[in-house]
Amino acid sequence: MKQFFLISILLLTFNIAKAQKIHTVDYENQADVKVFVVDYENQADLKVFKVKYENQAGKNDGKWFFTKYANQAKKKIYFVKYENQADLKIFFVDYQNQAGWRRASKKELLY
Repeated sequence: MKQFFLISILLLTFNIAKAQKIHTVDYENQADVKVFVVDYENQADLKVFKVKYENQAGKNDGKWFFTKYANQAKKKIYFVKYENQADLKIFFVDYQNQAGWRRASKKELLY
């Protein structure tokens, strides 16, 4: 019984840690989500804060950890040049508490 409990906790922890690990790809066809960075916060679907460490990544709440390798990430993104090409518009914020969704209808893109 203890082993089952321990394994359950480890699996749950692993899934939580993977939640917002992002990798930037070089080509559009490799991406799960196409992203455009907007100039103003009120134009964004999601306000993103880049965390320094993997364990700080959030659960689809805008706290992103950028991985070095694609196989370490939950989602692969491609930064497009034009707003109308994007699935998701983001704005990078300076503080962790500013991160979050502005348009919850787009939330499913990162699950």
